[in-house]
Amino acid sequence: MQAGNIADLAPLRDPSASQEEEEVGQMAGAEVHKQRDFFGRAHRRKLLDERKSITHKFAIGGHEGYIIAGMYEEGTPGEIFIKMAKEGSTLSGFMDGLALSISIGLQYGVPLKALVDKLTNTRFEPSGFTENPNIRYSSSVLDYIARWLGAKFLSLDYLKPRSVLSEDEATRGDEVVERINSKTKTTAAPKQSAPAGDAPSCSTCGMLMVPNGSCYRCLNCGSTSGCS
Repeated sequence: MQAGNIADLAPLRDPSASQEEEEVGQMAGAEVHKQRDFFGRAHRRKLLDERKSITHKFAIGGHEGYIIAGMYEEGTPGEIFIKMAKEGSTLSGFMDGLALSISIGLQYGVPLKALVDKLTNTRFEPSGFTENPNIRYSSSVLDYIARWLGAKFLSLDYLKPRSVLSEDEATRGDEVVERINSKTKTTAAPKQSAPAGDAPSCSTCGMLMVPNGSCYRCLNCGSTSGCS
């Protein structure tokens, strides 16, 4: 068989297929180029091999854990580690991922205040009373961590629960109640503005309830423990 005939038997290449592959390659190259441009403008500031850190132990609703904050030379946080007592649990894995995300954000220049403001007042279990005298009640682990970081590195205002009424609002509310009581001449028990020591937590928002007649009422969301 002649060489020319053998060449004629070779499979023919589809010119349209090669053109499609070339277009896909060009699109992928353009996308990689855009990503390189984006990350080229971001600068990651890593911490020194030896850095100062603060370790804080906390306990919320029977769940214990540790917050370890590594700091730059000027004392600002650059990395966060969150270790829960129950290693291998879903909560522990979630905290590890959260700590990694916060650390990467801090090293790429995300303001700590932006992270703290987004995490405060988040509500989910575990929640409840804590052993920290400055943060007596926390609505979630994220809420506690954010408030502790905010108070430690930003402002002590993060120690104040945001759901508590201001003094002016509480005073105006007491005046309205007194006027209503004087008109109706009721003999109801005096209104208490602070939760009692044995008051239960609200099943809706988790805040402490206050006595309301023979039951309890939540000042945060208005829910009651069964009375109308």
